[in-house]
Amino acid sequence: MTGLTAELVVDGRTPQRPALAPNGRRLCYVLAPTSRTGDHLDTELWLVDTDGAVASHRATADTATESVPRWSADSTTLFFLSDRAVRGTPQLHALNLSDGTLTTVTSWRTGVIDHLPLADPTLVALLAEDEPTGPDARRARDRDDAIVVGEREPRARLRLLDLRTGRITTPNVFGDRHVVELRQRPDGGPLAVLTRASADNDHGPRGGQLHLLDPTTETVENLGPVGVDAQSLAWWPGEDGWHLGHLALTPPGLQAGTAVFDLAVDSRVLRNRTAGLPMCPTELCQTDAAPLVVCADGLNTTLARLDPTGLTTLSQHPGRLDNLTTTPAGAVIAVLTGTRYEPPNVHVGPPTGALRRITNTRPELDGVALGTQQPLAYRAADGLDLDGLLVLPVGRTAAQGPFPLITIVHGGPYDRYADRCQLFWFPSAQWLAAAGYAVLLPNPRGGQGHGHGFAASVAGRVGQQEWTDILTGIDLLVAEGIADPDRLGIAGWSHGGFMSAWAVGQTDRFRAAVVGAGVVDWGMLAATGENGQFEAALGGSTGWSGTGPHPHDAVSPISFASHIRTPVLILHGAEDTNVPLGQAVYLHRALRHFDVEHEFVIYPREGHSIRERHHQIDVLRRTRAWFDRWLRP
Repeated sequence: MTGLTAELVVDGRTPQRPALAPNGRRLCYVLAPTSRTGDHLDTELWLVDTDGAVASHRATADTATESVPRWSADSTTLFFLSDRAVRGTPQLHALNLSDGTLTTVTSWRTGVIDHLPLADPTLVALLAEDEPTGPDARRARDRDDAIVVGEREPRARLRLLDLRTGRITTPNVFGDRHVVELRQRPDGGPLAVLTRASADNDHGPRGGQLHLLDPTTETVENLGPVGVDAQSLAWWPGEDGWHLGHLALTPPGLQAGTAVFDLAVDSRVLRNRTAGLPMCPTELCQTDAAPLVVCADGLNTTLARLDPTGLTTLSQHPGRLDNLTTTPAGAVIAVLTGTRYEPPNVHVGPPTGALRRITNTRPELDGVALGTQQPLAYRAADGLDLDGLLVLPVGRTAAQGPFPLITIVHGGPYDRYADRCQLFWFPSAQWLAAAGYAVLLPNPRGGQGHGHGFAASVAGRVGQQEWTDILTGIDLLVAEGIADPDRLGIAGWSHGGFMSAWAVGQTDRFRAAVVGAGVVDWGMLAATGENGQFEAALGGSTGWSGTGPHPHDAVSPISFASHIRTPVLILHGAEDTNVPLGQAVYLHRALRHFDVEHEFVIYPREGHSIRERHHQIDVLRRTRAWFDRWLRP
């Protein structure tokens, strides 16, 4: 068996965005490195025959960022985006599979954001921002480049590309709205177009609208508003005409479980088709008939079909299913999935049965010893059913405890731990299990997998019952002799970082904590984060909600900084716009003021996720060294 190293974790490559050809014979996927070593993330397109007759092979030989593979209706041409000509500016390319001819289709100066080959083989719909007008060769410092918020903000607009002439037209039908998603009706009819009020994450998702566009006449029909954070459009035929579905957050909240919404196009009747569902839909996938629905179901995943009477379960799978793609008839699907001890790969098969792996993108992990992973089921203090995962130290059994225990809280909070391989660049269970730690991965309320009520229960009450849910899991492992109560640590990233900062302000039980990109003041986050209204819903108020005291102060870790005695490692990206760096600075200054042992690390050029290779390695090594310093006997 091989030992796990930080380099082994971050130097891998992972498959993304599988695209199944309409005839079901071939599949294209993006192969992306876990970390970036230069200015650009160099990705590759790979092709594989679904029958296994031909192994995976690269579709192109360029050094570029290649993405968004999509097939023509006749399965002969693969369209994709690549910045092979000008790095950082993706253009549409077409690969003819019969002769291997590769054509650069567009030269749009701002680049192409997304594309959709249409039923008419001469047309491709594009999403792209406006090209600059007028020459301006002056340096930035020498020109009038004042930014007026709300004016000339970038918008993705719908364009139509005629492949015969190369001409791109822009239907002037959506005003100044930002276009986010397209889906053509299966019979080659109109395009469903999802727009937002703007590209601003704080404002746009609340102003979603649906439209129908005839790509031939370029006429549009407005279908009305959609729910917050709408996505995943899908058409299907019904006895009363065509239906158009999407996923969105369940009203009235901004932080709640997603649901499948069904719009009968002719009658304009909109229904929530998954109300009361004890699972959470994560993807809606169009076929020629009833669409397929992927549902987070506790620690696992259910694949269902949206029938007129409701969801019909087709199959159930351990862990996660992501990036579902299917043939038009829905007889063959492809997804990204893995196992407890294997990272995700592309799998294919029928929607009603077992799936077969057709890629192996991390063979270097085949001989690596991993800790035993097992699901947990327990009840919260108020009787609510909870689940999570326990990962034991490598080579050890539960009977050999107690072990030092590190609890890693997931982000979101609308996320979950699924029963899949827990090995990532951020503090992850298998990385710590390799160093002799037992790791608890709890799924407290507020997350995915248990329906709307479970997910919505933390809005305005973060850090309350979700915190006691986590404590209940820790206490369970202590009582079972698995966790050493004198050697407890806690860690998390994003909302998990918030929970880590919250924990050490509530109790002295933890000997060490890691706060990665964590929230420490909900009012400040609502004011400065890119998702302000969403954060205000979680925190319960904003700074402009009167003179205070504000509800968000009672659930902000910074309010309890004077109680902290636990050593804290703070990790944050310098360019984080989701949870801005000021959150970490605030915690650092408070801990310095109260003379609390801590270390504050800022990663230059990084956003909410850490991407550069050396920085990812530093996160892994520094996190483990921090826990070794404080939790080792």
